[in-house]
Amino acid sequence: MSDAPATAGSENWIKKAEDQEISTLVNELSIEKEKDKSEAAPAEAVKEETAKPEETPPPAEPVPASVEPPATTIAAAVSSAGTPSEPAASENGETASSTEDAEAFNPADASLLMKIIRKGLVESRQDIEVQRKNPMSPLYSVKTFEALHLKPELLQGVYAMGFNAPSKIQETALPTLLAEPPQNMIAQSQSGTGKTAAFVLAMLSRVNPAKNYPQVICLSPTYELAIQTGEVAAKMAKFCPEIKLRYAVRGEEISKGSKLTDHIIIGTPGKLLDWGIKFRAFDLKKISVFVLDEADVMIATQGHQDQCIRIHKQLSSSCQMMFFSATYEREVMEFAEYIVPNPIVIRLAREQESLDNIKQYYVKCRNQDEKYQAISNIYGVITVGQAIIFCHTRKTAGWLSGKMSQDGHSVAVLSGDLTVEQRLMVLDRFRAGMEKVLITTNVLSRGIDVEQVTIVVNFDLPTDQQGRADCETYLHRIGRTGRFGKNGIAINLVDSDRSMAICRAIESHFKKRIHLLDAENSDEIEKIGS
Repeated sequence: MSDAPATAGSENWIKKAEDQEISTLVNELSIEKEKDKSEAAPAEAVKEETAKPEETPPPAEPVPASVEPPATTIAAAVSSAGTPSEPAASENGETASSTEDAEAFNPADASLLMKIIRKGLVESRQDIEVQRKNPMSPLYSVKTFEALHLKPELLQGVYAMGFNAPSKIQETALPTLLAEPPQNMIAQSQSGTGKTAAFVLAMLSRVNPAKNYPQVICLSPTYELAIQTGEVAAKMAKFCPEIKLRYAVRGEEISKGSKLTDHIIIGTPGKLLDWGIKFRAFDLKKISVFVLDEADVMIATQGHQDQCIRIHKQLSSSCQMMFFSATYEREVMEFAEYIVPNPIVIRLAREQESLDNIKQYYVKCRNQDEKYQAISNIYGVITVGQAIIFCHTRKTAGWLSGKMSQDGHSVAVLSGDLTVEQRLMVLDRFRAGMEKVLITTNVLSRGIDVEQVTIVVNFDLPTDQQGRADCETYLHRIGRTGRFGKNGIAINLVDSDRSMAICRAIESHFKKRIHLLDAENSDEIEKIGS
């Protein structure tokens, strides 16, 4: 954002950004806010949590997904996560570290990683549920992209991206999104099922290149997600040079008094609000398509809800609204139903992660060193394909990676202090089998599927902010094994009465026995691997 002194006009705009009407509306929608209001910035200065590095501006043209990430070694990634010096232990045997060190699952990071790392669409056999608020709305599905009667250049772009036939969400959503008159839609489907390609194709189809002003805006919650959507749009529009795309993200600036002539603007809410209302660089009333991507992440990001609502209020009543989300929780739907009037709602049922094909064990340990010894004993007895080890903090992850590396194990570390490029490099190497062990925090607790993972180890059991058993995170963590119908093993390292109580609470919650494993008994260990 510009650092220029605020003018009287901008001061008025900032004041509007905090008006009571919006605050009241958001409260009525039951959207959870961050507690610390003192750190909340004005709308145009809200910081995207995952935007790293800060000084890197977006490319003038979308960067191909195949571009090599920075040459950062795995050793550097390991060292950045922590030093291999043993952390101090608390009285209950757990690593002593501040609350700030604990890493929570970051939905924006996970969404971005999943979008980039997918090598194609996920084949889903899950049922689609469709709800129509307006029974007169047309509803049908297609089995080929030709049946959509797309512009030949767009169809050529779709095939060039490797899409041979519509995915399940696309075959139902696209006919509705492209229908006349335009239909509003709320679509929910997990990552990898083709949501982005669906709404990008609809965006490109709605553009009239003869009109040299913005007609489509697409909001993403973070810089990286906006860039990723822009890359998809640029690839799909490869054979439509007359369609002009523009990023509205940090690092992109426009001169005062200028008017945008690009057809599609893809960006983050603060910057779009800045350009559209503060600088009046384009007319929001002329926008014909409004897309809200990653809505579940959007409402979890401080300030974005208000910004989206303010942009929405400036749009014409005839603007087509498209709302896409990976989850379908109450807060998401309440927000969506305000933004999107009379929508067709499409849900692709989420595959339920199950514990049925995962053997669960716990190992009693007295301290951090015994935890490490338990891991070493297990590795010495059974054949491990690949393993993921979850730690509570970056410090513990760094210490553990140092110990394992010293003992000759091929180890990678993934934690929140790595850049997106470094995380992608670590994940790609792990997926390729170049490292057999991935040590991580909750940043990778869900969503990333690696078929070869046979064991998940909870070096630290997952807890919430109150120190209670976090059963949902436990499910997602151990769900990284036992994927694709295979059997998996989950081992929980228990080093205190408190962590034993957490283990019992998890066992009680899922009503699935977690068996005691004697890590000193090689015969017992051998049985779990059979």
